[in-house]
Amino acid sequence: MKRSGPPPLAGATTDLPVMHEFRPGGTSTWGAGDWAATATDRRIGLALVLLLVGWLMIDTAYAQLQADPNQTVFQTLVKWTPLMLFGPPGQLGGFLLNIIVSFVAMALGTFMGLWLGLGQISPNTFVRRSSFLVTQLFRNSPWLVLLFYFMLLLPFRITILGETYDIPGWWKATFALSLPIMANVSEIVRGAIASIPTGQWESAESLAFSRGQTLWQIILPQCIKRMIPPWMNWYCILTMSTPLISILGVSDGMTLTQDALAAEGRSEFLIPMYLWLMSWFFIYSYPIAAWTRALERKYAVNQ
Repeated sequence: MKRSGPPPLAGATTDLPVMHEFRPGGTSTWGAGDWAATATDRRIGLALVLLLVGWLMIDTAYAQLQADPNQTVFQTLVKWTPLMLFGPPGQLGGFLLNIIVSFVAMALGTFMGLWLGLGQISPNTFVRRSSFLVTQLFRNSPWLVLLFYFMLLLPFRITILGETYDIPGWWKATFALSLPIMANVSEIVRGAIASIPTGQWESAESLAFSRGQTLWQIILPQCIKRMIPPWMNWYCILTMSTPLISILGVSDGMTLTQDALAAEGRSEFLIPMYLWLMSWFFIYSYPIAAWTRALERKYAVNQ
C-alpha cells in the first residue's frame, strides 16, 4: 500500500532544537543549572536596567548644565511623557501604538504563516513550491522596503456602497510588517513538523488515521512546544522594529518624541528623551526575551 505521509518530511532536516516532551501543568524537568541560568538572566536584566538609568541620569545632568535652569530635563520628560506614551488626546498613537502594531502584525503573520508553513509540506507539488517561493521572497526582503512598498501600493481610502473610508497609515504599516513575520513563522512551522520523527506518521497511518487527522491531532500538538521559543523571539524582533513605521509618518512613540523635541527646540534634550523612549522598549521586551531563553532551556535536550 502506498504511504500517505508527506514527501518532504522524509529525510528532511531542521535547524530547530530538539526538545523534551511538553507536560502542560505537569512536573518540571528543570535542574539546578536551569534555575541558576534564570537567576543569571534576572541579574543581567537588573544590571542593564541600572546601566540604563545611570546613563539616563548622566545625560540628563549634562543636558541640564546647558539648558534653561527654569525648566529641568525631568520637568520636560514629565511634560511630554503622556504624549510619547499614549499619543495626542482622543487619538491612537505613541508607544501604545507600537505595542498594538506589534500585536496585530504578529497575529496576522502567525495566522498566514501557519497556512503557508503547511503549504510547504503539502503533497501537492504546485502548492509546496508556491509556498516555498512566497516564504523565501518575504523572508529575504528588507522590512523597510516592504513598508514603503505597501504604503504606496495600498490605497489611502476605499469606497464601499457609496461610502468613502480612509485607511489609516498604521493599518498599512501593520500589514507590511506582518509579511516577513508570516514568512518566518512559515519556516518555524515547517521546521517543527519536520523535526517530529517520521515514526509518528507511520504509527498514525497504521491506526487508519487520515493525513489531515494525523497532522491536526497528532503532529501539530507536539509542534507547539517547539514553535513557542522561536515565535516569541520573532515577536521581540518585531516589537523592536515597529519604530520603522515612524518613517512613514505614523504617530508612534518615535514620531511623537521627534515632535516633542521640535516643540522644545533644544538639542541638549535629544539624548535624554530618546533614552527615555528606549527604556520603555527595553522594559517591555527584556522579560519576553528572558522568558524565551527559559523556555528554550526547559525544552532543550542534550544531544
